[in-house]
Amino acid sequence: MNLSVSVDRTDPTSTRTRTRTRLGALALAAAGVLFVLYPAVRPWHDETTVDGATASMSSGAWVASHLFAMLGFVLVPLGLLALWGTIRAAREASGHSRAESYGLGAVVTGWTGAGLTLPYYGAEDFGLHAVARAGADGQRLDLLALADSVRFHPVAATTFALGLLLLAVAGILAALAVRHAGTLARHSAVPFAAGFVLFLPQFFAPAGLRIAHGVLVGLGSAWLAWELWRTDPR
Repeated sequence: MNLSVSVDRTDPTSTRTRTRTRLGALALAAAGVLFVLYPAVRPWHDETTVDGATASMSSGAWVASHLFAMLGFVLVPLGLLALWGTIRAAREASGHSRAESYGLGAVVTGWTGAGLTLPYYGAEDFGLHAVARAGADGQRLDLLALADSVRFHPVAATTFALGLLLLAVAGILAALAVRHAGTLARHSAVPFAAGFVLFLPQFFAPAGLRIAHGVLVGLGSAWLAWELWRTDPR
């Protein structure tokens, strides 16, 4: 009598890694959508005038758009964590320990950069909105002076700039990790890195270029998310 036993040879560790990678890919894809919506939804009135600044900052679109950006900054480090996990899982096969180091560096700088950036966005979103709403309700306020005091406070501006610079470093490290790992398309993180390198300069650009920048970050995040989604950690 011939007996046969069916054995499930699926590696549970590999399955968990693949699940985490795909969750990270979803987080990265969602962040890309949010960064497209951020400049697209943001109201673009002339904020050098009281009427224009009041119209922009007192609107619900102002709150929504900046909230989209904040959520995007929360999700990006989760995507970088998945990238690092994927590269670490494939390290024994590829032998690229440098790629894993770059991936870990991207996680650390990305999380730190997002943490330093978010308080400034909170002040922009909720603080300026509350001030603008008070002005819209007829209270005597110098909105432009208050907006400048929030945006250009030395500590706030410094941490904001430092946070965005660290996110730029995180993007570059992610691109280097992908390039050296050999498990994802070689240049798949380059647009993602370019988007975050340009994040700080784009604040000095007109509305059209800022919207185009949002599209760049969205497409870069989507490409990297797709590469993570289709990658087999084994």
